[in-house]
Amino acid sequence: MTVIVWIVEGTWPACVDAARTHTPADADLVLLHVTGHEVPGAAHGAYAGLLGRARPDRDPGTAVEHLAAASAERLLADAAERLGRPCTRQERSGRVEREVVAAVEGADLLILARDGDRTHLGPRSLGPASRFIVDHAPCPVLLVWPETPPGTATIPPPPHHPPHHPPRRP
Repeated sequence: MTVIVWIVEGTWPACVDAARTHTPADADLVLLHVTGHEVPGAAHGAYAGLLGRARPDRDPGTAVEHLAAASAERLLADAAERLGRPCTRQERSGRVEREVVAAVEGADLLILARDGDRTHLGPRSLGPASRFIVDHAPCPVLLVWPETPPGTATIPPPPHHPPHHPPRRP
C-alpha cells in the first residue's frame, strides 16, 4: 500500500498523525511537499522587468528558490521525525494542486488536511488548492482536521428557494 502524505506548513502534523493512526505498519509512506512557483517567479519577473537582465547573479528569484528548498527540506525532516517510521521524502515544485494530483497517480491513499475556514463545517473549510486536489485525486483521500473540528451547529443553513423555484408541494 502506497500512501502519500501532503506536507503543508501549518497543517502537516495532523496529516502525519493520521498516517501513523490510519495506515498499516508496512505501508510505503511518502511525505510530499510542493513548493509553488509563484513567489520565485514574481521575484525573477520583477528583477528582469525593473532592473534588466544584465546581472543574473543578482536575481533575487534564485535566492528565493534556495530559501524555499531549504524550508521544504526542514519541513520534510520534521515530518519524518514526527512520523517515526520509514518513509520517502519527495519535494516537487510547480502549480501546487496539479503537482499533488500528479504525485498521487498510482497511490492507494492521499492524506491531506483542511486549509480553509476551519471555524465552520462545510465546503469552505477547503482552500482552492485542496478543493482541486480532492475533486481530482485519482485515489481515495483521507481528509483530516488540523485541530479539533467545530461542532455540527456550525453547519451552514440550507439555501432558501429562489423565487422562480417554489418549494415542492406534496
